[in-house]
Amino acid sequence: MTTQQHIRISDIANHAGKEVTLKGWLANRRGSGKIQFLHLRDGTGYIQGVMGVQDVDEDTFAKVKKTGQEASVIVTGIVNKEERAPYCGHELHVKAVEVVGDSAEYPIAKKAHGDAFLMDNRHLWLRSRRQNLILRVRATLVKAIRDYLDDNGFLLVDSPIFTPNACEGTSTLFETEWFDGRSAYLSQSGQLYQEATAMAFGKTYCFGPTFRAEKSKTRRHLNEFWMVEPEAAFMTLEEDMDLMENFLQSIIKTAIEKHGDELESILERDLTHLKAATEPFYRLHYDEAIEKIQELHAKEENPEVKKLLAIEWGSDFGSRHETELTKLYDRPVMVYGFPSQIKAFYFKKWDGRPEVSRSVDVLAPEGYGEIIGGGEREPSLENLISEIEQHGLDQKDVEWYLDLRRYGSVPHAGFGLGLERTVAWVCGISHVRETIPFARTLDRLNP
Repeated sequence: MTTQQHIRISDIANHAGKEVTLKGWLANRRGSGKIQFLHLRDGTGYIQGVMGVQDVDEDTFAKVKKTGQEASVIVTGIVNKEERAPYCGHELHVKAVEVVGDSAEYPIAKKAHGDAFLMDNRHLWLRSRRQNLILRVRATLVKAIRDYLDDNGFLLVDSPIFTPNACEGTSTLFETEWFDGRSAYLSQSGQLYQEATAMAFGKTYCFGPTFRAEKSKTRRHLNEFWMVEPEAAFMTLEEDMDLMENFLQSIIKTAIEKHGDELESILERDLTHLKAATEPFYRLHYDEAIEKIQELHAKEENPEVKKLLAIEWGSDFGSRHETELTKLYDRPVMVYGFPSQIKAFYFKKWDGRPEVSRSVDVLAPEGYGEIIGGGEREPSLENLISEIEQHGLDQKDVEWYLDLRRYGSVPHAGFGLGLERTVAWVCGISHVRETIPFARTLDRLNP
């Protein structure tokens, strides 16, 4: 085979009229008689290769006609600009093909498959055009998140994954035995440690896997997921909300700029609500949000939905509450001032209303629900000790955390954004299991 420059399909437009070599896989093949259309992918994109019987030797043509879906190949040919060609506006006039590894009876055929089958074959499903895009969007969001925080003075400081105690109860934590017989837990959040690092560096964040042992099968839940958690000293709830809004607007804008056309063409994503998210968010106090949900409940005629919408002041929102509330808006809604009784012990109370916490959730539109949760932390040692007692926690387990209030305490705040829920919203997909390479759910530990 003639040795030519090996290029990536993502760079194909820079090589129009030139002979190049692609290394990748045969995503699909069609044709008969004297011409074959080879749908090639290399992980960076797709391109159609056109191979005529006169373009290659007889043995090669016969072999390629029998080559299976997802066989690995090295293909050499001339890049032609062709606006009518599928995928990238260019096609490859094939001159030579080398089959590196054949693929007989590829499991994921060109037909409909059930979700369970596709998840069982997730290691292969990742090769599909849809999954390729979803995970590239994920990578774009990861980079955009890091770029925004790095550019705005936040320092990446990793929080530990193993923690020695369960400050918010053990019911949703994975427990394991440490070397000396003590219990250790897989972290639900790096926030407490970020409070410590924020006192050392001013503004910090961690970004990595977190674990929840919730026995939930909803479309919004994973037992292993990724979360970014910024924390800043001398920051109030109001400043925290401004940060959340600007941060989310920035990463959504980046995703639209880089993947907007693909989201529309491959996932058939309507970008209307995403584009609206670059405008100022709506802000509702919890009291207002409850009133709106109660109004929706009163108007609802479907008895099943009406039952799910029932809510009283002091209750947390369920997925149906979030979904119906956000239907009233075309962009994210920031609900702030949740009841203290449904939030963690470390949230500061509202001045004059101790039953209300200085907390906030950001709800994405279109039924995607909470993607950010955060708020202002309690800076008072006395108040924090009182909360620890009221929550039935052992003070000795959090003495290090209390030290942050003993030695130079300041107002501080932060938030956590769930990466998978954000990817699901951006891509317009119904279940978060497609937003992570290998999902870990209540009933899935393989592959």
